[in-house]
Amino acid sequence: MYLYLSAEKAVKTDEIIGIFDLDTTTVAKPDAAITNDYLSKASKAGEIEDYSTDLPKSFVVCEKDGKQKVYITQISSATILKRIEEKYGRM
Repeated sequence: MYLYLSAEKAVKTDEIIGIFDLDTTTVAKPDAAITNDYLSKASKAGEIEDYSTDLPKSFVVCEKDGKQKVYITQISSATILKRIEEKYGRM
């Protein structure tokens, strides 16, 4: 089962660790510092792939074969969750 994050990127739903809203996780305190630090470290490690062609709204953390990837997308976290629930049932 796949979740499409953009026209160019789909991920397997069983690889998804978490789906996060960029506004609430990078602006709201106290979580903002933790999230910004996490994203900075992931970027330095080459673990981020940006698939947003417009303003990024969310990021999806996945793990495959013990390796982590962070996908940034312009699709909101609420829309991503709705797509998963419509296709695969409530999570």
